[in-house]
Amino acid sequence: MSDLNNLLVNNRAWAERVKASDPGFFSKLTGQQRPQYLWIGCSDSRVPANQIVGLLPGDIFVHRNVGNLVHQTDLNCLAVLQYAVEVLQVRHVIVCGHYGCGAVQAALDGRPLGLIDNWLRNIETVHRACSHIDALPADQRLDALCEHNVRAQVQSVCDSTVMRAAWAGGQDVTVHGWIYGIADGLVKDLGVSRAGLAEPVAAGAT
Repeated sequence: MSDLNNLLVNNRAWAERVKASDPGFFSKLTGQQRPQYLWIGCSDSRVPANQIVGLLPGDIFVHRNVGNLVHQTDLNCLAVLQYAVEVLQVRHVIVCGHYGCGAVQAALDGRPLGLIDNWLRNIETVHRACSHIDALPADQRLDALCEHNVRAQVQSVCDSTVMRAAWAGGQDVTVHGWIYGIADGLVKDLGVSRAGLAEPVAAGAT
């Protein structure tokens, strides 16, 4: 229990620091939630969405799962996407993977792991579609598949009924594909941003 007590102590210290620097911070959070960004990322504990991009609580709406996947049958992810796009009216949906992802490594290795194998089939499908990855040097395959997985999940977001309806209605919302380097703390834009049903927009477009 001491570990949990430490977390509670840390929480109180954090709350006091925030209130000292901005006395009205929590009152403002209580009154509204107006983030401009939805982050779809990996559950990996080394990839905290707010901290990576320097945003405070209330600035980014977050959904995380193993491998930053967007299954069309995952009602949890789709419900978050719908709420973010239709209710919060976010302007940017960011799918952010990371290099060295364990979920991608598991799919790349192809070793049976049990229940999670059903979840990882999405990444296995990406791997089969990108057969050129197997011709790369062994030390480059994982990171290459991590990037291709992000691109595939961006496409999955764009294919969702939520995004199609938003774009058909003229909503200004762009989907982006990013990848995070745990080794250096830097985010890379993969240049696959989409602002509508037709053509992609340039990397970094707002």
